[in-house]
Amino acid sequence: MKQGKEDFKFIKNPENTEQRNYIFQKNKKTKTAFYFVATVLVFLIAALFVSAFAL
Repeated sequence: MKQGKEDFKFIKNPENTEQRNYIFQKNKKTKTAFYFVATVLVFLIAALFVSAFAL
């Protein structure tokens, strides 16, 4: 079996409409989700350090 070309890009450029293999899009929903996940991770890491030094 022949496997197709794998050229995944991380961010889809709005100017390049031919490319279909992408992970993220440059739109408001992706940016909002990224900032939400990053904020939650920062809070979890901060809580881990606080609980480690408080005990």
